[in-house]
Amino acid sequence: MMDNLIKIRDISSQYDVTARRLRYYEDMGLLNSIRSEEVSYRLYDENAVRRLEQILILRKLNISIKDIQRIFKASGSEVVLDVLGKKVDNIDEEVSLLHELKGIVLDFIKDIEKVNFTDDSDIKQLYDKAKEIETQVTNIDYIGKPSNVNRLIEITDKLDKKVPDVMVVRIPEFKAVTSGLHSWEEIFKPGGYMFQLWQYFHLFKPIFFDCLDFALPKDDKGEMICAVKDGVTSADVGPFELIDFPGGLYAMAVSIDEDDESIQKVHDKISKWVESTNFEVDNSRSFMFNMPFLDEENEYNNDIERGLGYKQMQRYVPIKLKDGI
Repeated sequence: MMDNLIKIRDISSQYDVTARRLRYYEDMGLLNSIRSEEVSYRLYDENAVRRLEQILILRKLNISIKDIQRIFKASGSEVVLDVLGKKVDNIDEEVSLLHELKGIVLDFIKDIEKVNFTDDSDIKQLYDKAKEIETQVTNIDYIGKPSNVNRLIEITDKLDKKVPDVMVVRIPEFKAVTSGLHSWEEIFKPGGYMFQLWQYFHLFKPIFFDCLDFALPKDDKGEMICAVKDGVTSADVGPFELIDFPGGLYAMAVSIDEDDESIQKVHDKISKWVESTNFEVDNSRSFMFNMPFLDEENEYNNDIERGLGYKQMQRYVPIKLKDGI
């Protein structure tokens, strides 16, 4: 029996999917593993492997976890056909919107091509021309075309619906107890450093969105820090150490906790978003993440998770103003 089962690390390697992501699929009820008293790791049979392949294909088609749950719960093919049909409709709509957006941009290009800037044109002339074009664009019909600025905004809003909203936040300075730098396995395993830190929960205080802790990745390891109340001393948290966390500016967005694909997409989009601003990534500091509204006993926080169908993870990328700004 055991000979026909595949270890989690082998599945992870064969399908290029992290063990963390596999566990997430199990938590969402999409995948089943087999546990044995003989081994401490998860094992998968043939049915589980086929199910994983289905999940990966549907995720490549950008089908949501919620819709995949619906598909697997259904007995026939009606649900999967409905989900894929709506996906086709969404693609058709985006293609149509992109085509219309292309026409608007081409109209802008034609108008701008009529503008001749001489070598001695200064910023004032450029500004005046920009204001003139802005006035034209805000007319009900832009240069006789049916598409106006309101339609442009509507189109771009619809096309950007998958891009996470990014918020620039300033995390204040605070005193924290630190786990020290360890492997993630040592931090998160039962009885690990995170569990040991929570023994001092009565000494902690919230910093941001009811959060009192942050995880800071460093290479392939990480550090957990928890904000402590005023007056807490090193003697109170021994053998752990207290540090002064400097805080600072961060670009923040929300991903799905434990879904590595969602986390990576959000992180990449934050970094790309930063490039379009007067900020730049501050490489002297580590990015970090945490869970908002950590108090799971609070009924309002449970409402958030029930409404979304998943736990939120906040991703923070350290930023600073570009030189000269």
